[in-house]
Amino acid sequence: MARQLGMSDSVTINGVQIEPTYAEAFDMKATRLVVTADDQQWVNDAVAAMTGFGTSVIACGIEIAMEQPLEPERTPDGRPGAAILAFAVSSKEMEKQITRRAGQCVLTCPTSALYAGIAATTPKSQQRIPIGKALRYFGDGHQISKVIQGRRFWRIPVMDGEFVCDHDVAQVDGIGGGNIILLGQNVDSVTRGCRAAVKAMRNVPSVIMPFPGGVTRSGSKVGSKYATLFASTNDAYCPTLRETSPASLLRDAETVAMEIVIDGLSDAAIRDAMRAGIFAACQSNEDGTLRRITAGNFGGNLGRHHYHLIEVIG
Repeated sequence: MARQLGMSDSVTINGVQIEPTYAEAFDMKATRLVVTADDQQWVNDAVAAMTGFGTSVIACGIEIAMEQPLEPERTPDGRPGAAILAFAVSSKEMEKQITRRAGQCVLTCPTSALYAGIAATTPKSQQRIPIGKALRYFGDGHQISKVIQGRRFWRIPVMDGEFVCDHDVAQVDGIGGGNIILLGQNVDSVTRGCRAAVKAMRNVPSVIMPFPGGVTRSGSKVGSKYATLFASTNDAYCPTLRETSPASLLRDAETVAMEIVIDGLSDAAIRDAMRAGIFAACQSNEDGTLRRITAGNFGGNLGRHHYHLIEVIG
């Protein structure tokens, strides 16, 4: 895979220019949950339900997706499972979203259980998000709890037996909005690059890519001509506006742009994911039609986490 220095301190990898710019990300609240069930299909169904409508805090209230599948030996009850990561802009919104989704999407799924995925060593002063603490009332007085090694679980009677869940789960600091933008000559090249990038990123722990397939075509900018909107289409990368928008940043032969947004539990996790994604996308450029990788930022005025692409791949 050829790599060489380009103009203006950019780097070219396998024919793809990596721009000397940065992604700007924001402080968020985060948590990890573990879903288990009797078989993988029920796990998948519970995860799909709980993470649905969770692509962006702009309208969904939460960004949530599966972090990784878990083999039985890695789950609390020795059954197939999956880890889910969730990110929200406030503790209040996190509690609302997790409690509702736990009750409507996991409690309802046959054979499922729901556990805290943040280590028990989290300080007691850490903000907690109720799970069983809230859902126990569904048991209508028949629910029971048990403390095992200082950890409280609830057993709620349901029609296939019992729903088991942790009393609560820790909330920790997270980061949302790490990103890369892929630009190419056609949909196929950018799709191929995005899918390769997301596949590589999913091997990195402690991150999620919350949009469909990990990718969004509707990247946004801050503000709008309409007073009721605080975000609107990122016309800088809309090919149909190339000739009419003075903000256009598209170059010759760039007709498609897609963005991958990364949320993570740490700076290191986001950097690792971005690095893996950039190299994987470049490696996918078999016909040279993936032209450039850049990133979205707001001039450094909104988010305190800045991920410079050249440093990330360095």
